[in-house]
Amino acid sequence: MTDALELDALWEEFHRVVNMTSQELAAWLRVADAGETTEPLPDRAGPPTGQHVLAILQKRRTDLTDDDLHVMYEVVDTVTEQADLENEPDAEDSDRRHRLMTIGHDPLKP
Repeated sequence: MTDALELDALWEEFHRVVNMTSQELAAWLRVADAGETTEPLPDRAGPPTGQHVLAILQKRRTDLTDDDLHVMYEVVDTVTEQADLENEPDAEDSDRRHRLMTIGHDPLKP
């Protein structure tokens, strides 16, 4: 497990880059996974990483597991690499935006 200072820094960074609420992320995962004729069960919508991010958003810091920490590091790294936070993509870059939204980061959200 991670030491307390590192955990605090990870928690803060994760919540900085994951700028969608758990409700927004859950709704996005359902919409992104819905097809023309079918829609997955709400608790099974979206990719595993998106589902895990949603679960982390609903936890307290003291309840985090090693798997949660791994996903948090992965999400922070992905968002940092994909979204230059000083130069956010515009609405025209919808594929990139949608990929980031699947893990809880909406580049167009202030």
